[in-house]
Amino acid sequence: MKDSNSNSNSNSTTTTIRTEPIAQNVIKLISNLCFSIFVFSVLIFTVIAITYQPPDPWLQSSPALTNLFTQTQNSTFQIDTSVIKTGEDIPLSPQDSPLPLPSSAVAANATPAVTEALIQKSEEKITNSSTACEDLPETLNCSDPRVLITIQRFNLRAFKSISFFEYRTPVNGSVPGECDVSWRFRNKREKSWRKYRDFRRFKITVTDDCHYKVIHAGRFHSGTNARRNPALRSRTGDGKGKTVPLISTRDDEINDTIPTLGSESNFRNGSMYNPSNKDEEGKDFRYYFDFEHLKEVASIVEEGEFLRDWKRWDKTHLKKRKVPVRKVVTHKVTPMQLQKDKTTVIWRQFDSPEPENYWYRVCEGQAAKYIQRPWHALWKSKRLMNIVTEISGRMDWDFDAVHVVRGEKAQNKELWPHLDSDTSPDTLLEKLKGMVQPWRNLYVATNEPYYNYFDKLRSSFKVHLLDDYKELWGNSSEWYNETSLLNNGKPVEFDGYMRVAVDTEVFYRGKTRVETFYNLTNDCKDGVNTC
Repeated sequence: MKDSNSNSNSNSTTTTIRTEPIAQNVIKLISNLCFSIFVFSVLIFTVIAITYQPPDPWLQSSPALTNLFTQTQNSTFQIDTSVIKTGEDIPLSPQDSPLPLPSSAVAANATPAVTEALIQKSEEKITNSSTACEDLPETLNCSDPRVLITIQRFNLRAFKSISFFEYRTPVNGSVPGECDVSWRFRNKREKSWRKYRDFRRFKITVTDDCHYKVIHAGRFHSGTNARRNPALRSRTGDGKGKTVPLISTRDDEINDTIPTLGSESNFRNGSMYNPSNKDEEGKDFRYYFDFEHLKEVASIVEEGEFLRDWKRWDKTHLKKRKVPVRKVVTHKVTPMQLQKDKTTVIWRQFDSPEPENYWYRVCEGQAAKYIQRPWHALWKSKRLMNIVTEISGRMDWDFDAVHVVRGEKAQNKELWPHLDSDTSPDTLLEKLKGMVQPWRNLYVATNEPYYNYFDKLRSSFKVHLLDDYKELWGNSSEWYNETSLLNNGKPVEFDGYMRVAVDTEVFYRGKTRVETFYNLTNDCKDGVNTC
């Protein structure tokens, strides 16, 4: 019995000794596992906190503001309930433009460019294409579809840098054998979806195999009989002291009317450009920028009208809680500092003199990740771009260009010691001879005020300057009439900023482009020691 009991006790002791380490190990294992899960969770949370980019709080609609505005049946505020589209949501242009199309421009751009394949299809639809020569009328019939096909093929061969759209049926020119035709077009280098218009005069003949052939093509805008409303030209006076009402010759693709909230609006506060380089109030934003495109990519309300309607709206809603507003009058308050602000409307004001208070300074630093500067929304005015296409078209889109910076920079020898001599007429001529083929059309974009400064270049090139085209903004031009209509019938100055805009865009369309601070001089663009 003793032996038995002793054996039993011995076995029990052994079992206990063996099971105790296992339990301790299990507890340690569970503890380590829980700690690992905790550490891994902290790591994941840290990564999310670092990489997460919350939506821009300044672009989110406030529910309180939306409710207040939409509760009233006769509210003067019109709320757009559609989803705001971004560049990623909008399909790209099927044509040459790399930029996204605004929604309302999709229909306008739906017409495909005229290509050889489309011309071939049109030709196949024409019956009796093998008409005998004796069956052709003695007098050229410009409305014959084969005439248009001949002109389309000629344009594709002659202007390879242009995309053509929306040809109209040709009409008779000034004499028999001539046809005028109009179309829409876009330069293949154009970065927008906009189209421009041209109308030209073509001299047509019949070949020995009874086909039409273009033997001469007029210059840009030479086909005046194909122009819409060709008689719509107007001046501010009739020579007898009476004022002649301005007749609109506006481009029918320009729609820069101001969206109203129920009252007359004033949009002449904010753009400040003139030759004196000093701020001047009263310049209409639409003189310089494409307001139609801006409306497409952003919600636009004119400030003065908004304030008037808001004040009137507040008076009619005295029983309700007013919308809280916070005015921020300095760029030093960053968007990140306003992130937790509960105010429904945060109103930024940029009243201090520039450059201390440029509006885009609020987008710098930490906020740059969330607030993108809206350069994509600002295009040059189509009225200015129509002048650009007119100048380029008169050179048949076949020209080279040089940008010559002079003005005050050429006189400042401390910052630009060689600029004056490097852009002198003799030096210019020698340098351009090595870059531009002789007797090419050469457009000179410059701020040199003396017109005859570039006369020496005329010995080797066909020189064109902006002032050679003054009639394009003169008092009988479309630009003059359209901008005067925007300015309540008063003439608008073609100022320094407009000149720079047109000069720059024509320069970009040159086949060979010669830059001042890259090709003509070794001086640094921003002065000495800034290269």
